[in-house]
Amino acid sequence: MRIPNLIAAGCFTLCIFLGGCNFGDGEKPRLSLFVGVDISGSFMRGEYYDDSIDFLSHYLYAHLNGLGGLETPNALFVSSIGGATAGEPKTFYPRQTFENKSVAEIAEKLREIFPRGKENPFTDYNAFFKQVALTVRNKRLVLRPVSIVMVSDGIPDVQREGKTDFRSIELKPLEGLARNITLRLLYTNAEVGRNWQTKVPRSRVKVWTQDAPVMVSWRDPKIYTPEKPIEEQSKFFDWISDNVDFGVIARRVD
Repeated sequence: MRIPNLIAAGCFTLCIFLGGCNFGDGEKPRLSLFVGVDISGSFMRGEYYDDSIDFLSHYLYAHLNGLGGLETPNALFVSSIGGATAGEPKTFYPRQTFENKSVAEIAEKLREIFPRGKENPFTDYNAFFKQVALTVRNKRLVLRPVSIVMVSDGIPDVQREGKTDFRSIELKPLEGLARNITLRLLYTNAEVGRNWQTKVPRSRVKVWTQDAPVMVSWRDPKIYTPEKPIEEQSKFFDWISDNVDFGVIARRVD
């Protein structure tokens, strides 16, 4: 037997000893995707709410079906950010709520869950993060990559000395969930986005923000062509990779 064959035989034996190897079947999805929708009056009555729901319907469909190289989540939960009172727990809708639906059906479901006219007074990011952490632990998703996508203006209700207190945002419940955990805030503005990236205390959690004027550009005919099936929207998928699912470098903020 030649040396390369001996090496191959040895590797095969090692794979069996260690419990088996994957020979081309593809890895099982590991990503845990959490989506939060801001239901405060300032966002739902604003100019970007409808666009954010339309975008999310395309985004969820693309990820659930692994289109354009976008990562298919192992777990998906969609919930609101906010409540009638501070700290109020909210329903987390699982992936079964949205899978096997068309883009239009997902949009209809999102508007059913988060209807205009039923705004809540509190934009409670901390309650949302605590519930994400609790869900990760209860569902045994600890140590898997976690992506949290929020459509929101990004402005917390807590103020200090008359100014919005971004340091009141607590990402600590998320810190120990995984080595790779990314928070993406969409439909904010440049100033608020900068404050999230520079003032919100964190250690491992990576933060990415995208301004609303950039987000609405997904409708540009050069990016998304309504006449084409979504499966053929390669430029749209590239736009998502470059502007939403952007790989973020960790930055510690004390």
